[in-house]
Amino acid sequence: MSSYEFLISAIVPCRNERHTIEPFLEDIFAQQGIPGDWEVIVADGCSDDGTSQVLQGCAANSPRLRVVDNPGKIVSTGLNLAIREARGEFIVRLDVHTRYAPDYIAQCLAVMAETGADNVGGPALTHATGIKQQAIAAAYSSPFSVGNAQFHFAEFEGEVDTVTYGFWRKDTLERLRGFDEQLVRNQDDELNLRIREAGGTIWQSPRIRSWYIPRHRLRDLFQQYFQYGFWKVAVIRKHRKPASLRHLVPGAFLGFLLLCTILAPWSRLAWVAGAVSITAYLLFLLAGSISISVKKGWKVFPLLPFAIATFHFGYGIGFLTGMLGRRFAGRRSNMNRLSR
Repeated sequence: MSSYEFLISAIVPCRNERHTIEPFLEDIFAQQGIPGDWEVIVADGCSDDGTSQVLQGCAANSPRLRVVDNPGKIVSTGLNLAIREARGEFIVRLDVHTRYAPDYIAQCLAVMAETGADNVGGPALTHATGIKQQAIAAAYSSPFSVGNAQFHFAEFEGEVDTVTYGFWRKDTLERLRGFDEQLVRNQDDELNLRIREAGGTIWQSPRIRSWYIPRHRLRDLFQQYFQYGFWKVAVIRKHRKPASLRHLVPGAFLGFLLLCTILAPWSRLAWVAGAVSITAYLLFLLAGSISISVKKGWKVFPLLPFAIATFHFGYGIGFLTGMLGRRFAGRRSNMNRLSR
């Protein structure tokens, strides 16, 4: 007989999500087809906007829901706290800014049983409303913005280097000692890198459906991808290699442009190389925007070059900043925002 009290534990890090936590919980409590008992553990990172009160009220009305305090205030500490509290044989990681199909958890369990993978998940689908958010969402799922990151591609099924959120056996996470609490961002990618280094498999299936709600503004998107780029350097330094070569491209391109700019007053070759690179990049943005608009609709076309460039420049500048060893805004505390 299993020593676990539940089949599945859903773990959720959050902080200051008063406007999104209730719709999220409605999605989760509407899950269907799970062939056993399950629980939801929310790690609240000291919310001060009323989220804690909403969670406590929901927990009082639902025996499935438990709330634990996360004084570390970042995703990795919240996830590890929830893992330690989890009483399920399987653990599914969920995000407050995502909507979930009613069979999301059931499909995670089925795909793991079919594939024997160590971590499974679905593609990073999006749900967007306003025109700016729709343009960001359209860019988010295009190789022009994210390279060969297969978890961004809706129809891909097979082995991947990382996957959206994740579904594991609890003993897998315990064996790997959970998430790296030194990382404010990229803790999912880093864990998946350790899984693959240990000989494990990460599998993506389009049957596992969720819809991420992207940023509404380019400024917020830039900040998000700056953080991704910044913390990717920490992952590379820890493992002495990138999880994928695509992680190096934005920083390398911007570093090359910076070098050309510095040398241009003394070198005609540097000036020409920089000018050619910028021209080629502008043509790349135009080609990407046309390609995406053919699939997603022309109403997003005017904003697409800016959205694609924001992905690249946010990540690239963050990566270069991380390479120089500087702290974001001088202090790690400024990075301590769990999901947004």
